[in-house]
Amino acid sequence: MYNKGDYVVKANTGVCVIADIIIKKLTESSPEKEYYVLVPVDDENARLFIPTNQEPPNIRAMLSEEEAWALIRAIPDIGISWIENDRMRERVYKDAMRSNDPAELVSIIKNMYIRFKERENQGKKATSVDERYFKMAEKLLYMELAKAIGTECDRMQAVIAETIGDRAGF
Repeated sequence: MYNKGDYVVKANTGVCVIADIIIKKLTESSPEKEYYVLVPVDDENARLFIPTNQEPPNIRAMLSEEEAWALIRAIPDIGISWIENDRMRERVYKDAMRSNDPAELVSIIKNMYIRFKERENQGKKATSVDERYFKMAEKLLYMELAKAIGTECDRMQAVIAETIGDRAGF
């Protein structure tokens, strides 16, 4: 169980702070339940209500500073696997986003970076699906890493490059 003020990561949303824990009925016919009231760090006007007993939970504790640095240092070792079929690849991306696993986000980013370079060399642009998932994965990963290590999100690519250099794979 999390506490008010804790930072968590919600799948497909990113880093949120637990603004409150409340008991309420969301609809007239629903029973009273206990909910976390989440506020995304990149949209302080939004409020998300997540049952505290949701199974499987789609929130997890945000990486600590030590865990974030360990993940950054591990980026060169995180594997990639390319899937040629566009529909299967999109399904894998969706599953990775739902998994709420930062290593899966790194894998998507590395896959896309390689794919973008290959397509560029062939004189082609990135597909809209690849571009969309690349941007989502980057946003979610960089948001969490930045919050964990205490820097700005738009600096994360530089921080990663400074830490592991050209071994990043992207």
